[in-house]
Amino acid sequence: MAYAGDLSPEQAWELISSTPEAVLVDVRTRAEWSYVGVPDLTSVAKDVALVEWTSFPDGARNPAFLDQIGAASADKSAPVVFLCRSGVRSIAAAEAATAAGYTSAYNILEGFEGPPDEQNHRGRKAGWKVRGLPWKQG
Repeated sequence: MAYAGDLSPEQAWELISSTPEAVLVDVRTRAEWSYVGVPDLTSVAKDVALVEWTSFPDGARNPAFLDQIGAASADKSAPVVFLCRSGVRSIAAAEAATAAGYTSAYNILEGFEGPPDEQNHRGRKAGWKVRGLPWKQG
């Protein structure tokens, strides 16, 4: 594994809410943040860092990704927890952050919406939202 590890949504919430220097980075696209929603960290007096891994609609990789992560967490030893829709882009983000010197880069398993169900709909089986963690509509 080329990053610190995987966390369940509940483990991620516990780390973010109990560790003052921990940062949650949502690597989904602006469209996803706007239309699907975002984690809500106001109860722990934090903001989610919204940093696209790729852009919508072309899927181009964000060339400023690491600079934007640095703006969210200048301390490369602080926990940085990455979230995407299902836990795939966030793995790539955690690997990139680790390669750039972040020593505690984590991926959130299941992501914000989780995998598709039998009808190919997300947000019904697993993920940040289904687990009852705080979120708000974009």
